[in-house]
Amino acid sequence: MTFTQSINANGRLITFEKPLIMGILNVTPDSFYDGGKHNSAEQALVKAEELITAGADIIDIGAYSSRPGASPVSPQEEINRVVPVIRELSKRQPNITLSVDTFRADVAEVCIAAGAHVINDISGGTLDKDMFATVARLQVPYVLMHMRGTPQTMQTLTAYDDIVEDVATALGEKIATLRALGVKDIILDPGFGFAKTIEQNHELLHRVDELHYFGLPLLGGISRKSMIYKKLNTTAEDALVGTIALNTVLLTKGVQLLRVHDVKEAKQLIELLF
Repeated sequence: MTFTQSINANGRLITFEKPLIMGILNVTPDSFYDGGKHNSAEQALVKAEELITAGADIIDIGAYSSRPGASPVSPQEEINRVVPVIRELSKRQPNITLSVDTFRADVAEVCIAAGAHVINDISGGTLDKDMFATVARLQVPYVLMHMRGTPQTMQTLTAYDDIVEDVATALGEKIATLRALGVKDIILDPGFGFAKTIEQNHELLHRVDELHYFGLPLLGGISRKSMIYKKLNTTAEDALVGTIALNTVLLTKGVQLLRVHDVKEAKQLIELLF
């Protein structure tokens, strides 16, 4: 199997010879871990600078909480939250790669125009029928994640025959659609925590290397999620050690991109292993 070692993000080459870090920047009032901490543009920019200083290669900016049961946000509110941060951050940090965490095609397009480079879609194109065509037209890297339903309904949709095979089949069908539209740069995200039980998340974690079948970079996003803190009977605030432990598993399974809240610790982990 030949693996994709680089993607083109608006003329900048992102390479995966060594695992990279995507730092999470939530500009939401209700995200499961850091909701409300970076609501203003200035607070968000300060946090972004901290993530970059700690070693983030990509900043993933989201304005719509995808935690189970999260309240819906209008497209305009999402744009109002995220675009000022993208514009200012692209000016202050022109060398950093910016990703927008959205499932809406119109929001994604506005964000790319504002200076973002990558679209990170938790729904894998299922919540907006225009997303795939928009990605193809914009010719930007696309993070294709596996999810069923919506953030409000996903945890009722956890029936699988084989969690890894079913996820792979769903992703494979969407990869084919994206390729037919001319999308060149795809990163796969198995969607830990999205329409999956705790047990299914852990099976997927330990078999995630099976997704290398597609020859595409894999993103692992398990930072402080319930698959860690519920299994340990603790809280998201107390899930750093568990996050590091499971990120170690992801790295040993060949995952090339870690999406994390705690960039310094992820950076140290990569330095120790690679």
